[in-house]
Amino acid sequence: MSDLHIKCATPADIDPVLRFWRAAAEGTSITDDRDGVGRLVARDPGALLLAERDGVLVGTVIAGFDGWRCSAYRLAVAPDCRRQGIATALMAAAEQRFAALGGRRVDAMVLEANERAHHTWDAAGYRREDRWRRWVKPLGA
Repeated sequence: MSDLHIKCATPADIDPVLRFWRAAAEGTSITDDRDGVGRLVARDPGALLLAERDGVLVGTVIAGFDGWRCSAYRLAVAPDCRRQGIATALMAAAEQRFAALGGRRVDAMVLEANERAHHTWDAAGYRREDRWRRWVKPLGA
């Protein structure tokens, strides 16, 4: 993966990331908009990691840490670049970030119906935690 460059997103990356997620990510989130991603980049500039090859965005992961938990979201790889180690490289960078911040465990948000993602996470050493369910409540409207 010597031709792969992993960097932290900047405000200039917001629109390309949103376009990338529409093409490469499964599902959508209430925060998949310019304001949501902009707040993330402004609040925690190291959280949104981008993988680029020859200046082209080929993968993303959000490596969020709130001082208590490490959370991985939006691990996505361009469809024509999958099975090339990009997700592995992104998660290695995320895990390095978490360790440097003092994190102890990573929780990953993975869509139940995304079987391909289940295999990716399993291969990376993550295990499904069946004792917990996610509860959500959108704020505002």
